[in-house]
Amino acid sequence: MKINIYYGGRGIIDDPTNYVIGKMQSVLEELRVDVTRYNLYEMKNTIPMLPGTLKDIDGIILATTVEWFGIGGYMQQFLDACWLYGDKEQIAKIYMCPVVMSTTYGEREAKLNLSNAWEILGGLPCSGLCGYIENTVSMEMNKDYIRIIEKKAENLYRTVNQKSPRFPGSNQAVLQKIAVSRTIDLSPQETEQLSQYASDDGYVQQQKEDIQELASLFRDKLSQGSGNEEEYVFRFRQKFVPQAGAHIICAIKIEGKDMPLVMKINRQEFECSYMTCEKADMVMNTKRTVLEDIVNGRMTFQRAFMSGAMTTKGDMKVLRVLDQIFPFEERQV
Repeated sequence: MKINIYYGGRGIIDDPTNYVIGKMQSVLEELRVDVTRYNLYEMKNTIPMLPGTLKDIDGIILATTVEWFGIGGYMQQFLDACWLYGDKEQIAKIYMCPVVMSTTYGEREAKLNLSNAWEILGGLPCSGLCGYIENTVSMEMNKDYIRIIEKKAENLYRTVNQKSPRFPGSNQAVLQKIAVSRTIDLSPQETEQLSQYASDDGYVQQQKEDIQELASLFRDKLSQGSGNEEEYVFRFRQKFVPQAGAHIICAIKIEGKDMPLVMKINRQEFECSYMTCEKADMVMNTKRTVLEDIVNGRMTFQRAFMSGAMTTKGDMKVLRVLDQIFPFEERQV
């Protein structure tokens, strides 16, 4: 038989809970029980890992001290970790004995909270021990108190050894329907690390900037399409009709593209590619959809300018010449 003790107090010398669980441990070991004790105050940074210690055990003792209010932070952290990372199928087989000693008011409520928490986790709470102890020495000298502690340890041994059945609780039936724990794919270390990063404003800001940069990069990639350098180039070359005396350099700046589409026309010669252009007879600014309409014959360069779908800078005569050089068939949409 294996029983683990999880102590959630602060480990101070006159903590009455320390004496109680020490006495219970000695009784269980006399009964040849393999007992392992975990002092949570010594394991502050590894509490999220402790649900892993619940494997292959038969019972546990959850022990804490009420010094001012409630079960204390360490024990709450441990129960939170059990809810987030614990193996619920394994917990369902484990008997739990709550032990709460108080130096102030509230030991009964704390004991009840531990039992309810373990039942919510799906475990098997059994009869526990609680009491108000003003002076630890008086408890150590009181034989009746010692007898109560020893009796409680023996009862725990019998309960675990006999696998005592228990009636189902109504809260368990309700929780099966409404309190389904969310599955977390991250390990406790990864979750804790992410929490530290999330609290770092500098790190969060840097991540936002990186995400915006990546989004912009992929947006440009998508907008440029798979034929990045050859988009529209083939269509203009296909429809090119030489015009005598034509000597034009024009740049079409397409929204969403880094480089303009530059067309150089010199009588019979025609060059078209995405490049920088310092000198042009005309610079046009337009959207991709407008240029699509032009190369598909649904609109001309002049109509695009007149409708306001395209803005230009330079020699306005170039628009009429472009419509003659590139006679895309105009069709009704």
